[in-house]
Amino acid sequence: QVRLVESGGGLVQAGASLNLSCAASGRSESGLTFRYLAVAWFRQAPGKGREFVVGISWIDRTQYAESVQGRFFISRDNDHETLALQMNSLKPEDTAVYYCAARGDTVIVPTTHTEYDNWGQGTQVTVSS
Repeated sequence: QVRLVESGGGLVQAGASLNLSCAASGRSESGLTFRYLAVAWFRQAPGKGREFVVGISWIDRTQYAESVQGRFFISRDNDHETLALQMNSLKPEDTAVYYCAARGDTVIVPTTHTEYDNWGQGTQVTVSS
């Protein structure tokens, strides 16, 4: 099992930036370490479903949701087993709990939450207008 711990959430004003981090440890069910996993950020606003934000495959292929394209940037550090999300020009509609997710055995970036089997506990991001 891969353990994921998010950090960096908080309360900011619209237009501000915020950086999230996800620290990983352990191996996937198939024995893969972090550097061979697809990892992604999802978010869930109150009363809504879990929404794909951005992900990066183990071969560094990235995929962004249209709503964050050009504002959010994902990066991974395989040596330190961390995933980062730089969020710029934040909007009130970005308010949500942000989750880090991981899965192995894929070269693509899955975009639905059911395709991931490892999750963090989430970190709250609140953007005031």
